Amino acid sequence: MITPTSWKKSSFSGGGEGNDCVEVAHLDTHISIRDSKAPTRATLTFPTPVFAAFVEALKGRPSGD
Repeated sequence: MITPTSWKKSSFSGGGEGNDCVEVAHLDTHISIRDSKAPTRATLTFPTPVFAAFVEALKGRPSGD
């Protein structure tokens, strides 16, 4: 179950109130993502290995792509 304290905000949140980012919640076998500007709206949920592969693929991309 995701609780309010489960959500972690990105360290790249931008200036101001830092609301221009995503938040991530790590569950036992899944990762959930939500928009920090609309936390009560729908979330995306992925199996942990799929999300980890996605993040690793992003790390390998040159800036500006």
